[in-house]
Amino acid sequence: MLEVTHLSRCYGDFKAVDDVSFTIGKGEIVGLLGHNGAGKTTIMKMLSGYLEPDTGSVKIDGISMADKPKTLQRQLGYLPESLPVYGEMSVADYLDYAASLKGLEGREKIDEIRRAIKATALTEKLHTRIQTLSRGYKQRVGVAQAILGRPRLLILDEPTNGLDPTQTRQMRALIKDIAREATVILSTHIMQEVEALCDRVLIIHGGHLAVDEKLERLRRTNSILLETSATDAREVLGRLGRDEGLDSIEPMHTAGQFRIALSEGTNLRSASAVIARTLIAAGGELYRLQPEQRDLESLFRQVMDNTRDQQQKQSEAVNHAA
Repeated sequence: MLEVTHLSRCYGDFKAVDDVSFTIGKGEIVGLLGHNGAGKTTIMKMLSGYLEPDTGSVKIDGISMADKPKTLQRQLGYLPESLPVYGEMSVADYLDYAASLKGLEGREKIDEIRRAIKATALTEKLHTRIQTLSRGYKQRVGVAQAILGRPRLLILDEPTNGLDPTQTRQMRALIKDIAREATVILSTHIMQEVEALCDRVLIIHGGHLAVDEKLERLRRTNSILLETSATDAREVLGRLGRDEGLDSIEPMHTAGQFRIALSEGTNLRSASAVIARTLIAAGGELYRLQPEQRDLESLFRQVMDNTRDQQQKQSEAVNHAA
């Protein structure tokens, strides 16, 4: 549905986005992550047609943003982190204006405004001036304008910013509902939002696409967590060794708990079965045997550290060659 090819953008001598390519299918909710200054906002602005890339292309359903920007912009919704709303306008007037910008008219326009108001729970604030609203309500106004016209591509920058827990849950449900018919890109610093909504992440570092992977796969490690009554589990399992794919067995802080690192390419299910059989045969009781998973925050830090190390090595290699 969305195809981004070799996208680059410079601000003077500074390259904010450097040769970024990815594709996103209909119905996907993809998290766009990266530190401040990584290039996320520049990418989102280019996807929306607000900025032109120096090189590369953005296509939606095979149509280039460069060729038909107005046509495609009517089919997307964009919530920037700082929404440029008109504070002197009422919520109703602003949404009417936003619907007109998207080319909505007549009955369709009225129905879409009503749908957006209901979805974002703004009914009681319809005739209130936007400048008097709380931050949370202003955010809801921003989301309401973004979803007008049932966009095929929805770009959300920090959509739950300023929302209370109840509103956050409602926003998550709304985004999931939208994804039934559209592609959603979610940029946020709140890792819980990515965990709750996304099944894939794009991690941007220094203008480059460092990671493009399913979240489930990224969470996996090549380790198994074991809890057993067998105090000699390390010795018992140590006899299996590398032939069964066990690379190392290390005790954890709690007695009877171990982390078992598997060799590259080892089948996790087969290794788990061997571990269970071996411990039970040795008279031990098995309390827990499960793959270790990383949380997204630790994964993000690891990716950033690995990318930084790789860039440093490349820089040292270039300097050495020179």
